[in-house]
Amino acid sequence: MSRIVQYSRYGGPEVLDIVEVAEPHAGAGEVRVAVRAAGLNNFDSKVRRSPDLLPHRVLPSGQGSEFAGVIDELGDGVSTAAVGDEVLGWSNFTAQADFVVVPVGHVAPKPSGLGWAIAGGLGLVGNTAERSTRAVAPQRGETVLVSAAAGGVGLFAAQLAIAEGAIVIGTAGADNHDYLRGLGIIPVAYGPGMIDRLRAAAPQGIDAVIDNAGQETVEVAIELGVDPKRINSIVYFEGAAEYGISNIGGGGKKSEDLGRLARLVADGTILLPLAATYPLAEVRGAYEQLESRHLRGKIVLTLP
Repeated sequence: MSRIVQYSRYGGPEVLDIVEVAEPHAGAGEVRVAVRAAGLNNFDSKVRRSPDLLPHRVLPSGQGSEFAGVIDELGDGVSTAAVGDEVLGWSNFTAQADFVVVPVGHVAPKPSGLGWAIAGGLGLVGNTAERSTRAVAPQRGETVLVSAAAGGVGLFAAQLAIAEGAIVIGTAGADNHDYLRGLGIIPVAYGPGMIDRLRAAAPQGIDAVIDNAGQETVEVAIELGVDPKRINSIVYFEGAAEYGISNIGGGGKKSEDLGRLARLVADGTILLPLAATYPLAEVRGAYEQLESRHLRGKIVLTLP
């Protein structure tokens, strides 16, 4: 038997249980990974709270879509991985468990210098940040707004935009402003008056927006005159029909991209701090902290 985080009804963290199930096994073209760490993402909470977000979803459902661990079983036809390989990767809401089974193309080698907890928080957030950043194509000298810039995706995306030579403004709570400044990000507080603070921070105007927060950011960007074609939101899906923005996020992931991003984190080019780690047994508390939205970096579950 093995453990997996599940919920059988929609709601907050209180609906999460740790359930014992039969051990999964790798099928053709798949690997089984003994999980050492599994990241939390806001999308986990949105799906768990809203039966309308993924209407074809069948309960009970697992939680979590990014993990790191050790391959301990190969399915038929797998020749690009071996038992004992340390990997990180992504799954479809099954990552918070003792074992996860995924296609071999959903894992990448874990760099030796990358700790388990950080590796466990990269599989979804890194690829999402890269795809959302690429969607607005920041150019050298342009000004880019990144909302929720102290969160996992926001921090990653902001640093990717800076690496392209952009000037980056990041919205965040006041307690994260000094940290953002240290990364070269111009911090701006969210909430009432944000549009005036953005005008003051970017008198030259804002060229592109990478939104990780939602409707308020998109509407402010439109009011500031940002071209909708250069606004991407991973959370405000209604904005595509209403304003013509894009919603490019976690789809279309590639293991080669994840491996490259993991190496950037391992060598210190991209910093991804840990907000907190929790043992699997404390998954409810982990999601309570995640949903408080006062974070700097990732929350990760750790497994022995």
